[in-house]
Amino acid sequence: MSSLRKPAPGPLFAVLAVALVGVVLVSICFGSEWLGPAVVLRGAAHVAGLGESLGHPLQTIVELRLWRALTAVGVGAALGLSGGLIQGMFRNGLASPSLLGVTGGAGLGAACAILLIGGWAPRGVLEAATGPGGLLIPIFGFVGALGTVGLVALLASTHGRLSVTTLLLVGIAVNMCIAGIFAAIQSLSLVDWDVSRAIMAWTFGTLEDRSAVHAETVWGGLLAAAAVVPFVGHELDLFKGGEEDASALGVSVGRVKVLCLVGAALSASAAVAVAGQIAFVGLVVPHLVRLGCTSRHSALLPLCTVTGALFLLGCDLLQRVLLGEGVLQPGVMMSLVGGPFFIFLLIRHRRELGAW
Repeated sequence: MSSLRKPAPGPLFAVLAVALVGVVLVSICFGSEWLGPAVVLRGAAHVAGLGESLGHPLQTIVELRLWRALTAVGVGAALGLSGGLIQGMFRNGLASPSLLGVTGGAGLGAACAILLIGGWAPRGVLEAATGPGGLLIPIFGFVGALGTVGLVALLASTHGRLSVTTLLLVGIAVNMCIAGIFAAIQSLSLVDWDVSRAIMAWTFGTLEDRSAVHAETVWGGLLAAAAVVPFVGHELDLFKGGEEDASALGVSVGRVKVLCLVGAALSASAAVAVAGQIAFVGLVVPHLVRLGCTSRHSALLPLCTVTGALFLLGCDLLQRVLLGEGVLQPGVMMSLVGGPFFIFLLIRHRRELGAW
């Protein structure tokens, strides 16, 4: 029996993009009260300055749902791209922003920024959309993500070579250290309810009450990270044979690592800065793309962005439809999906694990 032919990357990207637009539209329509597509499009046109307002409170409802959907799309795309870059750089399909501590480091940086903001504006902590918080949290998140992944890569490498087993163990150890620091911060911040609640929201992830600033922040980080794709796509394919072979073929290994590291940290930190820690998206999405289409990074990385956006927003919409008011936080939801998927990957690669 012949295997099924995989679709070409270009047409698949177009199909996924169209599907994403449809899911965004349905996500904005769906809520405690269903809004027709015509109403949603009119409200969105007003936001873009192309039409009249729907009037209060309908226009406000449309805008809240619009920014929530656009933030979810940006977060999913950013985490998917981050996962694709990290797996390509480490040549390891089990690597992800969450397992290697990137999202944890970004979350820790964001928590430190929240503590600083809470010192002079505790009532504005949860939004963090105006004043210094709008810029401080993403910056701290980026520094935390970059520092964490750099530390993991440094500790896991021996004479310039990366061991998969060591990589995972170091990632787990760093995540445990971050979790301990998080627990200490939460314990110290219990006296301030606003700050404590904001840190707790970042721990479980949140897409509620997102604003234009949140959407702009994550999309800005995503676009900046996506700028590295043309400079690393072909080179990451050459990495599969090993760094020495790639270097012999003319690849600047150090430059590619730096670009991947910065791109992965920037996209992950932007996602964490606006939505908190949402694990496993960066692990699951690249695998779905490789299984369904291609492993060539020049095509895989763009597909990871649109697939990650569709995956996160689609799961969020599905659980809102099924659970109604009892929806789970996105970080919890993705852990319930990604945890079993990670176990599946370990079982699937158990022969390789036995050889490490």
